[in-house]
Amino acid sequence: MENINAIITGVGGYVPDYVLTNEELSRMVDTSDEWIMTRVGIKERRILVEEGLGTSYMARKAAKQLLQKTGCDPDTVDALIVTTTTPDYKFPSTASIVLGKLGLKNAFAFDLSAACCGFLYSLDLASSLVKSGRCKKVIVIGADKMSSMVDYTDRQTCVLFGDGAGAVLVEATEEENVGLIDSFLRTDGIGLPFLHMKAGGSVSPPSHFTVDHRLHYIYQEGRTVFRYAVTDMSNDVLEILKRNNMTGEDVAWIAPHEANLRIIEAVTKRLEIPMDKVLVNIDHYGNTSAATIPLALWDFEKNLKKGDNIIMTAFGAGFVHGASLTRWAY
Repeated sequence: MENINAIITGVGGYVPDYVLTNEELSRMVDTSDEWIMTRVGIKERRILVEEGLGTSYMARKAAKQLLQKTGCDPDTVDALIVTTTTPDYKFPSTASIVLGKLGLKNAFAFDLSAACCGFLYSLDLASSLVKSGRCKKVIVIGADKMSSMVDYTDRQTCVLFGDGAGAVLVEATEEENVGLIDSFLRTDGIGLPFLHMKAGGSVSPPSHFTVDHRLHYIYQEGRTVFRYAVTDMSNDVLEILKRNNMTGEDVAWIAPHEANLRIIEAVTKRLEIPMDKVLVNIDHYGNTSAATIPLALWDFEKNLKKGDNIIMTAFGAGFVHGASLTRWAY
């Protein structure tokens, strides 16, 4: 191949069976369906409740479905990337576990950590591997078991998060004007005070003190995160449009990170793009971190047509953010 493009050729997904509703949450903390819907637009979320199952289980489920849907021979996969904030273990990588369960004999695998923006980072990396000629087929999985670090006594955060996994197959093609066209990815490095888990890393290893003081849960300053997310996601999409001589009229779909419906609405309002062009499923999945965008592609796959310009945008802890332009290939 002389001119190699990297295209998404299929999407797989998995969400757990258990549905955690607002009504059930209202029996756990001081909240209500009205309070949650007004502030974040989430009706329910899926939770992986089975003991002994982690992120790799959901990632494997999504990837297995992807292989079956595309008819891809596992032996032809060259690389597998899992992007997650909730790995099964500190080591080995979650990707190595998924690879072993799938029986990928000719692939290398690794994890990528970029919080809620991880899928965009991983997709860009997979595209580069393909365009360079290094790989012909790469599986990219965004997966998170957010319930594993949610404090269900904190009504500000426990209403937001769910569990799930989405996977895409990225392949090489000589076809022109399709695939990943452009990415604009940034890391500000200013987000630590506003969104983090206080303990569990090398700065503050697990101890009786950290457990007793409930330091192994998500900490978030919601208003600050909201403000930065709206500003950065909308500015990043505008940058992609500018760099590719496009306007909102040229965009078929916006696939935003599903963190909060109010963030999505504020971003699209700034972009002057109607909500009927936006892929939204946060109402029934909640924020699944790195899984939100691939799960949206999975949910709305039947609506996507070859040649559609799709702009994905995300924001996460760090702060990390970005946008990418993909021209749908099937």
